[in-house]
Amino acid sequence: MSRPESGAGDEHPRHEDFTTRHAPTPLELPFSDGEASTNVDLKTQIIRFAITGAGSGVLDFGLTLLLQYVVGTPFWIAKSFGFILGTTTAYLLNRRWTFEAEPSALRFVAVAALYGVTFFVNVGLYTWCSHLWPQTIVYSFAAYVIAQGTATVINFIVQRLVIFRIR
Repeated sequence: MSRPESGAGDEHPRHEDFTTRHAPTPLELPFSDGEASTNVDLKTQIIRFAITGAGSGVLDFGLTLLLQYVVGTPFWIAKSFGFILGTTTAYLLNRRWTFEAEPSALRFVAVAALYGVTFFVNVGLYTWCSHLWPQTIVYSFAAYVIAQGTATVINFIVQRLVIFRIR
């Protein structure tokens, strides 16, 4: 396979430039034309992380409430599905937009491990709080804020200091 010529100033290879086999990465939204870099300052990362987190949080909590109060799913199952939807959305957006990091099979595995840990923290705290309080939307929201807030802090610190520094 021949390597396509790149134009002057084209610092990052395009996907078709890779001639070696690599692990498939998940479908991702193209927020920029070039491959990602890790040159985003802390303030920008925090702002983007918050915006991404807010949108993903709406998806997470919305699905949790729908399953828990409309469908009648037990709160720990409802929260599990909400977490999976919200976290998947957050990863896809954070990888490309917040941290502007290039695709990496190692990074994807590291994020999957981190999300495995935060899944148990998040769902565990939500379930624990749900056992303490009456099952109402107000108390479910309070449980969600505690669980999601804890998981978000863990996610940001580990992603910024470890995962999105992996090359």
